[in-house]
Amino acid sequence: MDENQQTKMAVVGLGYVGLPLATVFADAGFRVIGLDVSETKVDRVNRGLSVTQDIADDEVRRLVDRGLLSASTDFAEVADVDLISICVPTPLSKSKDPDISYIVTAVEALLPHVKKDTVVVLESTTYPGTTREIIQPRFEAAGFEVGEDLFLAYSPERVDPGNETWGIGNTPKVLGGITEECGSRAFALYARALETVICVSSAETAEMVKLLENTFRSINIGLVNELAMVCQRLGVSVWEVIDAAATKPFGFMPFRPGPGLGGHCIPIDPLYLSWKMRTLDYKVRFIDLADEVNSSMPEWVVHRAQALLNEHGKPVHGSKVLLLGMSYKANVDDVRESPAVEIYEKLAALGADVRYHDPFVPSFSLDGDTVTGVTASEAMEAPWDLIVIATEHENIDFHAFADREIPVLDTRNALKTREDAHVHRL
Repeated sequence: MDENQQTKMAVVGLGYVGLPLATVFADAGFRVIGLDVSETKVDRVNRGLSVTQDIADDEVRRLVDRGLLSASTDFAEVADVDLISICVPTPLSKSKDPDISYIVTAVEALLPHVKKDTVVVLESTTYPGTTREIIQPRFEAAGFEVGEDLFLAYSPERVDPGNETWGIGNTPKVLGGITEECGSRAFALYARALETVICVSSAETAEMVKLLENTFRSINIGLVNELAMVCQRLGVSVWEVIDAAATKPFGFMPFRPGPGLGGHCIPIDPLYLSWKMRTLDYKVRFIDLADEVNSSMPEWVVHRAQALLNEHGKPVHGSKVLLLGMSYKANVDDVRESPAVEIYEKLAALGADVRYHDPFVPSFSLDGDTVTGVTASEAMEAPWDLIVIATEHENIDFHAFADREIPVLDTRNALKTREDAHVHRL
């Protein structure tokens, strides 16, 4: 057994961040225990099955069979580990305030079992100051001296679901410790499993890095979303404008408009910073404005859908509308914060007979009810009044739908080569 195999790690939270992180460290020879409150997830991992789309069952099974990966609901398992990575959800409340209850709950569950000299790294996205102001005091109240006999750091996750090129192992990892020694200890372990680890001066810096990355995207997407509304009123193709601007070899980076923001990061992370700054009596105007524009896009799509139906002499009420795609981005099965879900709700509330087709999302939960999609053949054969392309999945033949000459509202430019009169773009 080599040195890595003698190192034990616990990953708290077996979701889209935790399980990929666990497999990367297990592949590097660490003995990894995944902790989760979900007995279903724990059982699946122990049977060699994945719980997230980006990790294949075969990969999990291989690591489980080698004794490098296991899962449990018992937090006492951390009693003999050297490294703990916390990868739990950090959603927003209904008032768009940070909900760090999952972080607090995870830390409280760990406290009775953590041994001295353990390195603890928070990976969940949060506002600057969380690691020092929320987690450190809890460990110190339990008798640890952070930087001396427990080493606390923050490292933002950089997971892009569905990205086959960049994963946890080869994406550069930013890391910042509460103290210099905390950062050094965490770096020494993370560098054994990841290709590139970049140490910054503090946990707060690392926390801010994540927020900058996604705030940058949110603001630029907000800009092109507003540009899409401007171009529509001017009778100009926003897609052509962006493609032409992108020919400039310097000083321009293309972003694309869409029906709204979705997923676990871009719609949420900038608002963590906005909330933090409000507590310091400062208003981050770009973030709030971008959120306002991006949050309005599903309503804009519904407005465009109403207008297109009206052009064909049909009211929204009673019209048969098909949404193509329900997940928040192409080629993933995740509907969290998906604008397609909001479009579905708004059209249904107006009385439309709304159905959807998404090969990645056969069904989803909406207000406690299960909404089931239609099959590809059902979607192709039904007499729709309007088709809305909400997600550009590679395994949907959008051109076949356009060939039916039913009015199409393409919010993703999936039909960019079509000039048909019945194809309308965002």
